[in-house]
Amino acid sequence: MNAAKPRSTSASPSSPAGSFSKPYPEGAYATMTDPHSRDSAHVTRRILVFFALCAALVACCALTWHLAWQSGIDELRLNAAARVDRTTNTLKSTLDRYEYLPYLLSRHPVVQNALDHPDKANVERANRYLEDLNARAHATVTYLVRSNGISVAASNWNAADSFVGVDYNFRPYFIDAMKGGVGRFFGIGTISIEPGYYISQPVYREGTREIIGVAVVKLNLEWLQGADASEPLIVTDDHGVIFLSSVPAWKYHTVRPLPQNIEASVYATRQYAQQAITPLPMTVVKTLEGGAQIVRVGGGRKAPAYLATHRSIGEPDWQLITMAALDPVESAAQNAVIVTALVFVSLCLLAFYWRMRRARVREMIRSRELLQTAYAELNQRVAERTADLSEANAQLTKEVNERTRAEQDLRAAHDELIQASKLAALGQMAAGITHELNQPLAALRSFSDNTRVLIDRGDQAAARENLEAIASLTERMGNITNQLKLFVTKARPKNARADVARALRQVFSMLRPRMKNVAVDIAPELAEGSAPMFVRCEDLRLEQVFINLIGNALDAVASCDKPRIVIELNVHADTIELVVRDNGPGIPADALPRLFEPFFTTKEMGQGLGLGLAISSAIARDYGGTLLARNREAPIVADGPEGGTQADADGSYGAEFVLTLRRA
Repeated sequence: MNAAKPRSTSASPSSPAGSFSKPYPEGAYATMTDPHSRDSAHVTRRILVFFALCAALVACCALTWHLAWQSGIDELRLNAAARVDRTTNTLKSTLDRYEYLPYLLSRHPVVQNALDHPDKANVERANRYLEDLNARAHATVTYLVRSNGISVAASNWNAADSFVGVDYNFRPYFIDAMKGGVGRFFGIGTISIEPGYYISQPVYREGTREIIGVAVVKLNLEWLQGADASEPLIVTDDHGVIFLSSVPAWKYHTVRPLPQNIEASVYATRQYAQQAITPLPMTVVKTLEGGAQIVRVGGGRKAPAYLATHRSIGEPDWQLITMAALDPVESAAQNAVIVTALVFVSLCLLAFYWRMRRARVREMIRSRELLQTAYAELNQRVAERTADLSEANAQLTKEVNERTRAEQDLRAAHDELIQASKLAALGQMAAGITHELNQPLAALRSFSDNTRVLIDRGDQAAARENLEAIASLTERMGNITNQLKLFVTKARPKNARADVARALRQVFSMLRPRMKNVAVDIAPELAEGSAPMFVRCEDLRLEQVFINLIGNALDAVASCDKPRIVIELNVHADTIELVVRDNGPGIPADALPRLFEPFFTTKEMGQGLGLGLAISSAIARDYGGTLLARNREAPIVADGPEGGTQADADGSYGAEFVLTLRRA
């Protein structure tokens, strides 16, 4: 049982051929074959590869973040520039629209008379005129101030917070107008406590350059704060004070520190109603191309970051600033980094899997070689030690031959069984053809008898119609044989569609002689002249199903005193259900499970082959539908003066068949 020793000149399975032909130094060979040294080098190499992959992942993520951030910032900067330009133009057009209103007001005789001679009549006319003008111009308040600073007339003269009699000596817009210039000023009203933009013009005494007063128009610009509330929007005056903002907490703060003299001037003029003006905690992080800035509002690095875009209004010296949040840019950059990391890790895992698979394949090849070698040695040992192996092998060969012959006999019997099944299927097909042709043949016989009578009477038109019907029935018989062939071979068109009402009318025309004494209730959707209702089925095959169902119902009610058939239609979103009910004796309970089996029938010998329902069920299945049979649980309601619901004499409620097909 000793193993055969390999020749000294052969190579080991794990080394290249002829590797032993070159001698190695004793120390070097010991180092190469030392398992501890190989394991240590392998671990070191894995650690280095791991750190290299981590460094590459970090570099890819950093590059992706930079590119995604830069792309998002560029797109956000373009959108912010378009938004700030649009908002600036809106504000400037509003201010320009009211710029000339005080000048036109100062030239009006009513205004000049009220300021030059402020008696009761002149003041009353001025109040009425200012009220009408203010309503038509859609300004907030329009009023007149005499040279002593006291308002004498206003559009809100009859309101509780009227400006009439108020002293405006301290307001900058009054001082600028009294100097002969145009006054422009934004501040909180001393009477209404509502912020507004004031435009003033001097009023000269007619024919002279003497200033007798000031005409002032106040505009409410609070609407600008909500005009585009999707992102923060602020407007600052010439001192950097925020007087309009879509964020209420930012109002009356400054974007830069105020000098003491400016702060004292703002306080003295009561521009912002003595409110404390404090700097907004805004830090500029980076200035971009085009003057846009990345800023943080609040304290700390977690404060929200915005892209601030500035635009100057011009006259007055205001500045409009839009703040676009950087959260979407950061989120998009983070998503890009996550996708990059996932792709990188997936590629690394794929490479690792490919490398492991190669190593596994090499190991399988090596194991197979070792197994083949061991198997060869085992065969050699068994051949040398066991003399009975040849005899056992011969016996095994004999048994294999006998089993082969048995398998051949079994295959021949199987082929004979297949041939017998084919002959049985051929018999079923012939019986099906006979069953399906019975109805058309009966109709042909009826039409031919009627045609002879019509010819004898000389009614050529009716005879021609019967002949056309006979030709149609002949074509139908040919189609029936073809369809039964398709039924056997399972090769049927699946995309055909048929009109349910039309197919039902064709069946009624064929079964009319059998339906003379039967009351038939048809759903209104299937009556003559109804709209087409298409299902997934071929016309002829749908007519076959209807002929079988209605024909069976006629056979079932043949022995009833008051035969009745009801045809209902239930329309669903994707399917159509056609229900055929009768008031016959119903289906026996033991026959229900086998009702759709070929050649099973409940009729007497010679009256049916038992293929009608089997063919109908197969047609329904071919087009994705179903055919169900059951006994009714309630009687058919009789239409007539008696009404009521009564079962048949034997207590049965009859049978119903439910055909479900897909809508086309």
